[in-house]
Amino acid sequence: MDEQEFLKLTDVSRETMDKFETYVALLKKWQKAINLVSKATLPDVWERHVLDSFQILKYAPSTGGVWIDMGSGAGFPALIVAMASDFDVHVIESDQRKCQFMREVSRETSTPITIHTKRIDAVEPFPATVISARALASLEKLLEFADPFSTQDTLLLYLKGQDVDAELTNAAKCWRMDPIKHQSLSSSEGSVLELRNVSRS
Repeated sequence: MDEQEFLKLTDVSRETMDKFETYVALLKKWQKAINLVSKATLPDVWERHVLDSFQILKYAPSTGGVWIDMGSGAGFPALIVAMASDFDVHVIESDQRKCQFMREVSRETSTPITIHTKRIDAVEPFPATVISARALASLEKLLEFADPFSTQDTLLLYLKGQDVDAELTNAAKCWRMDPIKHQSLSSSEGSVLELRNVSRS
């Protein structure tokens, strides 16, 4: 998938597309110096990273609010969400170089985000409308990370791989939740996991 195929599939605005293209160009530039994403995925960045991140917005509330992305790495999905929506996006990432990269993308694309350069458990909790994570940890661990930032109305959106069913089964031993599993647009083995009414059992 290239940028034209992505545009045809998603029909994003020209302004948003310009920001995505700047983001991808900066990613390729910085990747030469620091390992932001898996090198093998770089030739297919529009499908593996941009589309994979963009699809998550389909399940988010249209009213906006506070969005926390945990373990943001190179900014997927956080920066894509910030560029394509009105959410107040916060990223939590302990790697200083990756945070420096995200600041540069934010600056070059005029995309406001708040970056917390800390471990997740070191951030003072604040209530979130949406909490997301991608390729960070097992579902059980993600629920532990999200708990201090969650209210009864918080929506959890996690991009998961082929082990999602086993992770759901394991997490259900300690947590109650209403899960919906959506087929990923970017991977036949992937899912977008939508979780509501999450609480410890």
